[in-house]
Amino acid sequence: MNNILENSYFITQSEVNKFLLATLLCGLIGAEREYRSKSAGLKTMMMIGLGATLFTILSIKIGQASQDRIASNIVTGIGFLGAGVIFKEENRVKGLTTACIIWIVAAIGMAVGGGYYEQAIGVTGVVLLALIVFPFLEEVGDRRFTKRVYRIVKKQHAHGNLESYEEAFKENKLKPQRGKHQLVDNIITGNWTATGTPKNHQKFVEQMLKDDDILEFDF
Repeated sequence: MNNILENSYFITQSEVNKFLLATLLCGLIGAEREYRSKSAGLKTMMMIGLGATLFTILSIKIGQASQDRIASNIVTGIGFLGAGVIFKEENRVKGLTTACIIWIVAAIGMAVGGGYYEQAIGVTGVVLLALIVFPFLEEVGDRRFTKRVYRIVKKQHAHGNLESYEEAFKENKLKPQRGKHQLVDNIITGNWTATGTPKNHQKFVEQMLKDDDILEFDF
């Protein structure tokens, strides 16, 4: 009974402040994710941050001899959580940024739980700056360096060959990267990943749509 009445069993003002700060910092990051309609939004980020903060506080309180025995497992546990938001869609891997942010939010929660407030606030500021600024930079880059995957199917003995389409890429100022080619029952299939401006991609697509030798055209 005496042990239960010890102050270490009751929440302190310092711990309340840690929970509030973790909610604020992780909530700001979560709000940005929610605004962009990502799979892990406001509630998820707040719960992750609060959980990491509580685990860190408990690790310090319970593990007097080894204060990192609980907190050290947060990194492992959050890795499994982050892996759940990563998935492959066609030729792209999506969710990597969200998984990284989940990892960082847990780190922010641990920093707050350990009393490293300046580090937690500083990292939150950097993350928010990156999340707000980088999409604009990516948009500028996409305007000049858009990647698209093309698949062309035609009869083997039709006029021209697949190599001639590589010249068509270059004529439209696209940089093609040759992928898998295959021949089945006199039907030849070619795959390319081309890089260029959306305008040049559109010109190439229009040219291919006028080609009567093409049986299938995916883009």
